[in-house]
Amino acid sequence: MVLITYLAAMNKVNTICVCGAGTMGSGIAQIAAQSDFTTILFDINEDVLSKAKFAIETSLQKLQEKGKITQEQQIAFLKNISFTSKIIDCKADLIIEAIIEKQEAKVSLFNQLIQINSTNTIFATNTSSISINAIANACTNSTNIIGMHFFNPATIMKLVEIVKTNTTNNKIIETLMSVCKQMNKVAVVCKDSPGFIVNRVARHYYLEALTLVEKRFATYENIDTIMEASGFKMGPFKLMDLIGMDINFSVSNIVWNDLGKPERLKPSAIQQQKVEAGELGRKSGKGFYTY
Repeated sequence: MVLITYLAAMNKVNTICVCGAGTMGSGIAQIAAQSDFTTILFDINEDVLSKAKFAIETSLQKLQEKGKITQEQQIAFLKNISFTSKIIDCKADLIIEAIIEKQEAKVSLFNQLIQINSTNTIFATNTSSISINAIANACTNSTNIIGMHFFNPATIMKLVEIVKTNTTNNKIIETLMSVCKQMNKVAVVCKDSPGFIVNRVARHYYLEALTLVEKRFATYENIDTIMEASGFKMGPFKLMDLIGMDINFSVSNIVWNDLGKPERLKPSAIQQQKVEAGELGRKSGKGFYTY
């Protein structure tokens, strides 16, 4: 009876706390609120939090103006979200971490959150490439840690990768599948491995394009134009600018290192130069293109 009660409690998510109010975090928080979850958006930086609030309000206003949601829905969705810079407020059934791509920072955050949350709380990391097992093994409660990788922009992109660790309980996977369904997302479950599914496959899309530019076989504008004319919604260079050069380059390095540094997956010197110059794409105003 105790086990049944425990699993039933774990299987229901009413409140979602998103930690990190950057582009990904605010997008995840917005889609959670739009899906009728009570949503908390946390960030230690008040300025980032204010920008996230403004971005969400603006996004919902545009949806209302386009007739995609009603004014009543717009008001209700905003009421679903609270904003906080106090970690003590981060109490929820599901916590989604979307902070900086550094393992130590993610582990530190989770360990703080574990202390103030229920033993049933699920802790999901939105990391795009860091080992979920490595994060879980460094946490004080590893069994409730899982990967929940959204794609940018989180309010639009349908796919979510649910990445299980060596100790993930199947009930947690079922719970997250249910959450994704309520968010109108398409969830795929995979084992923890370098790059998971999408970033592992996508390395070639970026790296081969970068190689063509390095060898002066084509310009990045030509490649983007050709790929978009071939049916891709966005060429590799526009996509790198959207994702963020620092994030994309970091993923390339993690996948390359974790797979034993194969030559075919070696990160590009062009992208490294962009990162070192602070040309990170849309978020910095300049990447391969100027914004």
